[in-house]
Amino acid sequence: MSSRIDGIGRRTFLQRPGISLGAMALGSLLGRENRAMGFDGPSGLPGVLEPLHHAPRAKRIIWLYMAGGMTHLETFDHKPKLAQMHGQAMPESITKGQQIAQLQGQKLNCFAPQHSFKPWGQSGQVISEIWPQLASKCADDLCVVRSLHTDAINHDPAHTFMNTGSMNSGRPAMGSWLLYGLGSQTENLPGFVVMVSTGKYGQRQPIAARQWHSGFLPGQYQGVEFRGTGDPVLYVGNPKGVDTLRQRQVVDAIASLNGIANQRLEDPEIATRVRQYELAFRMQTSVPELMDVSKEPEHIFDLYGTKGGDGSFASNCLLARRLAERGVRFIQLYHRDWDHHGAVKAHSEGTAKEVDQGVAALITDLKQRDMLKDTILVFGSEFGRTPMAQGDGRDHHLAGFTMWFAGGGFKPGLSYGSTDEFGYHAVENVVSVHDIHATLLHLLGIDYQRFSYKFQGLDSRLTGVEPCRVVHELFA
Repeated sequence: MSSRIDGIGRRTFLQRPGISLGAMALGSLLGRENRAMGFDGPSGLPGVLEPLHHAPRAKRIIWLYMAGGMTHLETFDHKPKLAQMHGQAMPESITKGQQIAQLQGQKLNCFAPQHSFKPWGQSGQVISEIWPQLASKCADDLCVVRSLHTDAINHDPAHTFMNTGSMNSGRPAMGSWLLYGLGSQTENLPGFVVMVSTGKYGQRQPIAARQWHSGFLPGQYQGVEFRGTGDPVLYVGNPKGVDTLRQRQVVDAIASLNGIANQRLEDPEIATRVRQYELAFRMQTSVPELMDVSKEPEHIFDLYGTKGGDGSFASNCLLARRLAERGVRFIQLYHRDWDHHGAVKAHSEGTAKEVDQGVAALITDLKQRDMLKDTILVFGSEFGRTPMAQGDGRDHHLAGFTMWFAGGGFKPGLSYGSTDEFGYHAVENVVSVHDIHATLLHLLGIDYQRFSYKFQGLDSRLTGVEPCRVVHELFA
């Protein structure tokens, strides 16, 4: 009998009809697969950093990713000189020898900021008027960094670099690194959740699932995408006609096959499969409870401007707060409409309107629940936009752009760094993408220089091998 089981291909077995994710998960409720395979430890996902390198300031990250390259010049980086130079040639001393995307070889004329700026709050943060709620309610909560630069000029490698620290595909996303190092705070939901929203302005930026892949880390650290409408996770339910007894029989057989395979192969991905079965079973209860916002008070719906379930960015912000409450370690919300090669005035205003209320509501909601102090909010894009015109839009720009942070140990009301008077180059207190990674890791209790994973004989790190720094000046 053992030889017959040993000869059955596990993949073939799992592909047979009538077997659902829920069916495969049932046995894990009883711990059968863990015991069959010799896993007697806890069923959660512990981190490898025990203890942490130093005391953490934060427990989790909510990354608000404005995909497409949000224009810093219409949003958070006020440039009066650029306005004065509107329509005139950009000085060659600024652009000579610089990497440009679609404007290469074309006439480079200055293009004035298309929206007004003014100081907001007691901190006097200078922010565009297209952010009425964020600026008026939360300016004093923001730590704005206006001196970012990146290495990638086109969207996909820039997304990959921002998410993984490398322009080469196949490396782990930051959320995967955090799960590997810190573990998950929840047994009932994935520790790394992604949601994507789309509005009606600009070009819709494609976002590949490999942006939240675990890369060379074990698959259990991979991000899971939740859909904003309909069933948030596909195949989490049981197929019709499959009862508890049938599920148990299936799982018993799978447990036996996994045990045999583990004895032969000692493959860590088998352990990953076991943990994912258990997580899948628990999600059958936890995901519907997460998505059911009917018990939220009316003032919360008014705050976010949505009752949830509509797939909007604001709805995803509400779910992000609920995920954070339930212990999810890394939550990433993509809004895909910031690619404004044309009509940058109308499209930046329209896209900001799609985002503004949800962001302000999320900050306000976390503060009133006393969660902002140990939750890091990250807000920004893969790069910025050129101070030169591309018709009535702007091209990709890597030499200077803006991100802001809130909560989790960041200094509220701080403006840090600057670009030159045209908004082209980051010139004061310059910050790299790897600096941001190192800084975020530090606030979570991790020394980036000591945090690595052996891959192909090398100690690989999120921050790579080039010099970077923790930007301590950003801390409260």
